[in-house]
Amino acid sequence: MIDKQRLAKEYGGMQKKELSRRDFLKAVGVAGIASGIFPLEAAAVKDGENQQQTVIQMRPFGKTGRFVSMLSLGGMFDTPSNQLLLRQALRWGVTYWDTADCYGGGRSEEGIGKYFSRYPEDRKKVFLVTKSDARDPEGMTRLLNGSLNRLKTTTIDLYFIHGIHSISEMDEQMRAWVEHRKSEGKIRLFGFSTHSNMESCMLGAARLGWIDGIMMTYNYRLMHTQEMKQAVDACQNAGIGLTAMKTQGGGQVRTNTETELQLAGRFLQKGFTDGQAKLKAVWENPSIASICSQMPNLTLLMTNVAAAMNRITISSGDMHLLEQYARETESAYCSGCVHICEPAIGGRIPIGEIMRCLMYSRSYGDRERAVTLYHKLGPHLQERIEKEDFSIVENHCPRRMPIGRLMKEALHEFA
Repeated sequence: MIDKQRLAKEYGGMQKKELSRRDFLKAVGVAGIASGIFPLEAAAVKDGENQQQTVIQMRPFGKTGRFVSMLSLGGMFDTPSNQLLLRQALRWGVTYWDTADCYGGGRSEEGIGKYFSRYPEDRKKVFLVTKSDARDPEGMTRLLNGSLNRLKTTTIDLYFIHGIHSISEMDEQMRAWVEHRKSEGKIRLFGFSTHSNMESCMLGAARLGWIDGIMMTYNYRLMHTQEMKQAVDACQNAGIGLTAMKTQGGGQVRTNTETELQLAGRFLQKGFTDGQAKLKAVWENPSIASICSQMPNLTLLMTNVAAAMNRITISSGDMHLLEQYARETESAYCSGCVHICEPAIGGRIPIGEIMRCLMYSRSYGDRERAVTLYHKLGPHLQERIEKEDFSIVENHCPRRMPIGRLMKEALHEFA
């Protein structure tokens, strides 16, 4: 069994500064998982005699009158093992389930539908969320009906328009469609998800007055910016329920800094990983109703549930260290402000979407998903990237990212 006290003493205090992050993770590695470093109060997520809390907490979803689990289950649900995952998630109180019509070509929704067919009584326990890529009423109706059929349900608790870039996409035609679908009982709540220009989309939604929920990129890198604080406050005042995604803050560039190692050691001393700490940092904000996390296996589900149940809070010192690390590595992380970079080159290159592909590949380790998304970005992309001069874009980037180099790397990485 790994000696956690020895690791915390040696690495938490940064006494071995020559040790890289990779060396540290290798040191705890599989042994860390086996010895229970990540489970925190692991008994809280197991059936035991002294359990004080058997399910994770619920939080109000804005002013909608609905309460949701503070952890949301996202991902693909198209295999037999995923059926067990859904069953166990429900037992631990992860009742907010997130999917989309485009995940796996509809197979993710079909997996949830298969579960509801087997356990129909569980449908009432789940806050079910799915998303549409369509923007026109006809397309939205077609995709919604397809989702209802695959999910084996008559209503969606929260229906998102997937991945908007501008609040202008939420027009009066869409509002009329939403009101009609609500009157039919096919959807209960409506909103959108956004990976780009999140703050302006959120501020716009707060002014509209008919958006119930938003899922946005939100993590320790973004939560302290003045723009994001204002956007969250505006949504809270408007009664909009907020779901945070991309909460690990993984970037497009792999980093290896002393602060990163110090973070891992500091949190290890407290009994949880830096990944769990990043979740807990987001939960510190009561305006965030839930964190949507892709949890493809029981190990990761248990890790995140344990973090949600654990009562140890993130201290001001921990938050300061996370902010320091975010500043040191800001050029490694795209914050999605494509309204700055893409117009600088006339919109010829979908920089934000390519950055998102790099994030999925390098931070999530999901190269298959990254390649699929990349090849949907339009014809002649390689030729356009090779011809483009990205120097003007880099001069505009507030995070000073090496955009030109990253675009070229994406060509080879996703070929």
